[in-house]
Amino acid sequence: MEDLKTRYLERLAELYPTVAAASTEVINLEAILNLPKATEHFLTDIHGEWEAFSHVLKNGSGAVRRKVNDVFGNTLCREDKRSLATLIYYPREKMTQILEHTANKEDWYKITLYRLIEVSKRSGSKYTRSKVRKALPPEFAYVIEELMTEKADIRDKESYYNAIVATIIRVGRAGEFIVALCELIQRLVVDHLHILGDIYDRGPGPHKIMDKLMEYHSLDIQWGNHDVLWMGAAAGQPGCIANVIRICARYGNLDILEDGYGINLLPLATFALETYGEDPCSCFALKGSHPCSPGEKELNLRMHKAISVIQFKVEGQLIREHPEFNLESRLLLHRINYENGTIVLDGKQYTMKDMYFPTVDPADPYRLSAEETAIMKRLEQAFLNCEKLQQHMRFLLSKGSLYKVYNKNLLYHGCMPLCEDGSLKEVKICGELCKGRQLYDVLESYIRRGFLAEDAAERKKGRDLMWYIWLGENSPLFGKDKMATFERYFLADRESHTEKKNSYYRYLEDEKTADMILAEFGLQGEDSHIINGHMPVKSKNGENPIKCGGKVLVIDGGFSKAYQKETGIAGYTLIYNSYGFILAAHEPFESRSAAIEQESDIYSDDIIVKRTASRKLVGDTDTGQQLKEKIGDLEQLLKAYREGRIAERFGGRF
Repeated sequence: MEDLKTRYLERLAELYPTVAAASTEVINLEAILNLPKATEHFLTDIHGEWEAFSHVLKNGSGAVRRKVNDVFGNTLCREDKRSLATLIYYPREKMTQILEHTANKEDWYKITLYRLIEVSKRSGSKYTRSKVRKALPPEFAYVIEELMTEKADIRDKESYYNAIVATIIRVGRAGEFIVALCELIQRLVVDHLHILGDIYDRGPGPHKIMDKLMEYHSLDIQWGNHDVLWMGAAAGQPGCIANVIRICARYGNLDILEDGYGINLLPLATFALETYGEDPCSCFALKGSHPCSPGEKELNLRMHKAISVIQFKVEGQLIREHPEFNLESRLLLHRINYENGTIVLDGKQYTMKDMYFPTVDPADPYRLSAEETAIMKRLEQAFLNCEKLQQHMRFLLSKGSLYKVYNKNLLYHGCMPLCEDGSLKEVKICGELCKGRQLYDVLESYIRRGFLAEDAAERKKGRDLMWYIWLGENSPLFGKDKMATFERYFLADRESHTEKKNSYYRYLEDEKTADMILAEFGLQGEDSHIINGHMPVKSKNGENPIKCGGKVLVIDGGFSKAYQKETGIAGYTLIYNSYGFILAAHEPFESRSAAIEQESDIYSDDIIVKRTASRKLVGDTDTGQQLKEKIGDLEQLLKAYREGRIAERFGGRF
């Protein structure tokens, strides 16, 4: 053990070869520990709503607006502050609009540059100069640093800064400089982003959201059930592929697959027209309003039905192949009476709304026809060979997980499966009984195996489990007794559509349950919280996202337009800064153009969830703990230098 410690210190000495170098680093790290804690931003259940997501990311759930207010207070009128905030969100578009109606452009550039510099200074004040320098755009890094940094040795500071600003304007770079400052402010107001799942499905732009996240400076992702569904599809799992296409068809978003990812749906479209061309497919109407021609609408309906029938067959095959999933109650096609058009579920007979199943053999209802088999093989290859989709899924694997413990907070999407009495529910996964944190860890390991395992059997097991995680009763990402997709399509009786939630949702206000779950992940104390996605909070019905006296924060309020009638709002997001937690309840986002032209920022009601007694510092965070450990190692190195156990290295290589 002593030899290992010595070898480690010798490696550390390569980075800090002298007492002076090691001492300087200790001083630097101690200084960082005493800076204010950086801002974390929590988003969840984005569901492909690209424009609303992009805007919330730009405004930091109101963080930019708060910085503008902090800097200018009552010295600027409300309209000027709103205009400046909009400029920071959309610098190019807003600048173009303003300059079209501005007579003296030079004065506007000068005033705007000074204002943006002041906001930049305030936004970067909680970071080290080194960290701010790394965030600066390379083209203007030196000049921005000069303008943001106080120059104590310069007598006439105002003249010095005026000369820099005047030169920027004179050489015709003011516009680009303004863009650079606005993007810097966006970058500095939020240090780290947490996405608590469900990037995909329902909205039209998940691929654009993924492109943006791949550029983001610092983030983590907790997978949602819709994300795992897409991961399974990208891994070639047939049940996941069918579900992904069906949901895109249902919400009128097949363009995501065809244009966003280049997946060819022509074979499915041709089959759908040939097979269901005379069928009105009235049970498969699109959700929401979609501007499309009658011909496009008719094609979508038929593709929607074609892939739904394929899905029910493929899922039936999976259920039979995996009795350990305990999904026998979801084998439904063989329960249909194809002569009288009824089905018996849980002892009750229902009348089917649609009985046109030309590809279903009542004697073997889960067998795909030859055409359906060929379509699924082509789709599987299309998903497996789509480089952009695979790139996005690799990013989800590298930045994502089923849960995250970060700065004493437990982040996850969905629920912790519980028994009726509130105890942790034991679930068998591939022959292994597990519950609580172990359940998450085991399921995550299989998700990764579904992509990375060298053994084909293990890889298939992982891929099939991704489908189970999407809809399994004991999946922490689903948490209901069934996914009633079939019933919602084919049965008019709404009683059959009911999906009973896991007991977790009944215990959300129970502090003992919250403490038990936190303890399962090694957390305790008043500073620990559960931050939970997946559950739309019905604000219009008086539901409160703050539960257990603030110990549990549910931040899904409905980014998805499909949910907004149900929730009454357009999403909750959360900010955690050095002063505490701020929960923002957003109104629906009208459009990007309205945000620019009318300066209609997403209106948000800010709720102070918890305010700290004293301002939190970097030393109070997980990063601070890592820095303290590094300081301890460096102090051990200094001791080794001073005791002569390790020699200093002066100049050159030894």
